[in-house]
Amino acid sequence: MRIDTEQLAQHLQRALAPLYAVHGEEPLLALEAADRIREQARAQGYAERDVLIAEAGFDWSQLAMSANSLSLFASRRLLELRIPSGKPGNDGAEALKRFASDLPPDTVTLVSLPRLDRATLGAGWFQALEQAGVTVAANAVTPARLPQWLSGRLRQQGQEADADTLALLAGMVEGNLLAAQQELHKLALLFSPGKLTREGVESAVLDVARFDVFKLGEALLGGDPVRLTRVLEGLKGEGAAPPLMLWAIAEELRALWRVSAATAAGKPLQIALREARVWGPRTELLPRALRRLRACELEAALLAAADVDRTIKGLRRGDAWEELLRLGLQLAAH
Repeated sequence: MRIDTEQLAQHLQRALAPLYAVHGEEPLLALEAADRIREQARAQGYAERDVLIAEAGFDWSQLAMSANSLSLFASRRLLELRIPSGKPGNDGAEALKRFASDLPPDTVTLVSLPRLDRATLGAGWFQALEQAGVTVAANAVTPARLPQWLSGRLRQQGQEADADTLALLAGMVEGNLLAAQQELHKLALLFSPGKLTREGVESAVLDVARFDVFKLGEALLGGDPVRLTRVLEGLKGEGAAPPLMLWAIAEELRALWRVSAATAAGKPLQIALREARVWGPRTELLPRALRRLRACELEAALLAAADVDRTIKGLRRGDAWEELLRLGLQLAAH
C-alpha cells in the first residue's frame, strides 16, 4: 500500500499495519510521520522498542536475529530499521525481501529511508516492503501549496493570517520546513490566538528560505519572475557558482527546444517529453512554458546562454549574475 504523509493520520485511525517504510525528501514530514507511527504503536501496547541502523559495514543477519528474538519484557514491540543511505546493497536487499515475506508476529516494523530515486522505488526490496505493509512518502511541499500548508499549521495553534501575510511568510521559509516550523512556534509564543498581522509576521519571522538549483528551473518553467529572482538571489547569497546556475537554465532551455521541435514535427507531446527526459512536475510545467514561448525565442535564449557562458569564462565583459538574471527573466516573464 502506498500513501503520503497527509493521508497517514486517517490511515492510522483505521488500522495499524505490521510494517511501515517512511521515505522522502522532506525531513520534517518524515520525522512527524515516524512519530505518529510510534505514538500509535505505543497506544496499542507495543511497549518495547528495538532500533537497528544499517550504516556502512552493517551485518544484515542482525535483522533476522532481531525478528526471531523473543521479548522478555513485553508481548508486543516496535522494531525500527534506519537506512540512512537508502542503499542497502545486495546483502541488504535480499535480507529485506526475506524479512518482508515473513514478518515477525506481534511486531510493528518501521523502516526509515531518505529520498529515493526512481530506480530505487522500483527495486525488488522496496517493492517487497510495499507489498508487505505501507510505504509513506514525505513529499516536499511545493511553493504553490506552501501558503495552504502554513495556514493549516497556524490553525493548529489557534492562529490565522490573510492571503497576503501567508504569501509573505511562505517566501521567508520556502525550502526549509524544519526552520519554518520553528518560526511558526515563535509566532505562537509572541502573539495571542487569532489573526496575525503582516507587520507582526514581518517583524518576528527570520528569512530562513533555502533554495537548490532545481528550484531555478521550476520558477523559469512556471513563468514566475518574482520567484526566479528570489531563488537566484538566494543561491548567490549562499555562494552558488554561476556555471551551475547557467547549467540549470540551459537544461530547461534545451528540453524546451527539443520538445518544441518534436511536437512541431508531429510527434505526440507525451512521447516528446519522454524522449527529452522530462519527468515529475516538469511534465506539467514545461508544456505550459511552451505555450508562452515561440521557437524563435528559444533560439535567441540559447544564443544568450552562450554569451553568458563566455562571460563566466572571462571571454566577454559583463557581470555573470546580472546576465543570468536577465536571461531567466527573459524566459519567465515573457
